[in-house]
Amino acid sequence: MSDQELFVQGPPSFWDRLWNPETGPSYWVVRFLILRLLGVVYFIGFLTVIDQGIPLLGSEGLTPAADYLGRIETTLGSRSAGFVQLPSIFWFRDSDRFLVRVAWLGAGASLLVVFGYANALTLTFLWFLYMSYVHIGQVWYGFGWEIQLLETGFLAIFLCPLLDGRPFAARPPPVVVIWLYRWLIFRIMLGAGLIKLRGDACWADLTCLAYHYETQPVPNPLSRWLHFMPLWSHKLGVIANHLSEIVTPFFAFGPRRARHVAGVLFVGFQGMLIVSGNLSFLNWLTIIPALACFDDSFFARVIPDDLKRRLTRLQRVPYHRAQQVTATALFVVVALGSIGPVANLLSPRQVMNTSFGRLHVVNTYGAFGSVGKERYELVFEGREEGSNVWRAYEFPCKPTSVDRRPCIITPYHYRLDWLLWFAAMGRMQQYPWTAHLVWKLLQNDPNALSLLASNPFPDAPPHEIRIELYRYTFAPAGGDAWWTRERLSSWLPATKLTDRRMREFLESQGW
Repeated sequence: MSDQELFVQGPPSFWDRLWNPETGPSYWVVRFLILRLLGVVYFIGFLTVIDQGIPLLGSEGLTPAADYLGRIETTLGSRSAGFVQLPSIFWFRDSDRFLVRVAWLGAGASLLVVFGYANALTLTFLWFLYMSYVHIGQVWYGFGWEIQLLETGFLAIFLCPLLDGRPFAARPPPVVVIWLYRWLIFRIMLGAGLIKLRGDACWADLTCLAYHYETQPVPNPLSRWLHFMPLWSHKLGVIANHLSEIVTPFFAFGPRRARHVAGVLFVGFQGMLIVSGNLSFLNWLTIIPALACFDDSFFARVIPDDLKRRLTRLQRVPYHRAQQVTATALFVVVALGSIGPVANLLSPRQVMNTSFGRLHVVNTYGAFGSVGKERYELVFEGREEGSNVWRAYEFPCKPTSVDRRPCIITPYHYRLDWLLWFAAMGRMQQYPWTAHLVWKLLQNDPNALSLLASNPFPDAPPHEIRIELYRYTFAPAGGDAWWTRERLSSWLPATKLTDRRMREFLESQGW
């Protein structure tokens, strides 16, 4: 038996492939890879809470989670009603210490999955813990990849046995779940492709990439090199994007070779996005359902002989009755939950990154439905009393100093840096937490300062802080500067602690 045929039986019917592990291709290696990468993404998600949870969501944070839960409780009448509406462990306890301890617990469980131990109980635990943060995260957790992680993690619960957490457990991966992962990657990619064509004319005239690398939320060093490539290469890149997001998804349901080609294109496309910018863990997460396009025959040539013989024996292991029942129930739940997302995909008023239920089991996705043609940045500046020198605050990855090299941070996520990218395109009233941040910096608040890369006032807080709006463009390679910039206007006038209007505004927000 050749490597290519090792894990392939056939030709089975469609229903045999779904319900009989002895027919059709096997997915032992695919499950192993899906769960390991999922563990990595979960770990990064909990790590950001450990690092940034208290400054963003703590009792003295920019948007305290306890206050948020209190407002929901007041509206709904009880904490139990709040839990039903937004399930979260933090309805039972919302202290800062508990916020961080739960994140450490999640990070530890994630590492168990990374290093090979994953069963349904562990994955349910991770899914619920992460959902607990999404439901209290407010603006900091409003990104599409948060609900995408929850949908991906929910499917993974049904991919492995209830208790047996070994990497190659005695029960085969339910093929139904593999198909549901293919349905997920189909919706992710097609949703992203359609929202582009419907959202911005530059995707149709093939010019969006002439702007994207410079104006994306958090560029990396390679972004500048890509930005200065000739226009024809940008147009080829947009064509490749459309092929990957609009054409390739349909091959995810095709014959084995077509699926494998689709999987390679999906993974390669996400890899290109990873190296061209810092899009948090979005692209790493998207690789997970893309792996479901493969089967074990794709990996046969790189599997050690001992493992190959073991997997050949395991292929004859039947499904447990409980596996069939739960997989059937999951199939029905996802099918019914897909009605809204499919209608959204077909709608000319398509929206992106929207949940269709409080558990986020089936959602709709999309990315870069519009591409900015210019890059705007908010620069926070402070000065001491009696001084005319304004000194800028530096953020971990957000461009401020024109001489600082862009960072490489993917798959990690600096949430404040991302939100400031959005805020630069709006007004302070739309992003009231920016005023709260200024207020805290006027007091050298240690939690707020932990979100920054540096503090230009280490000895005493500044007397005043202002926010200036700049236009940034990439500087040509060869010089010391990475950026050039032009001041456009004042975004927030100089503010001090004695400013009455600032105090009234913060009080109106509950701060």
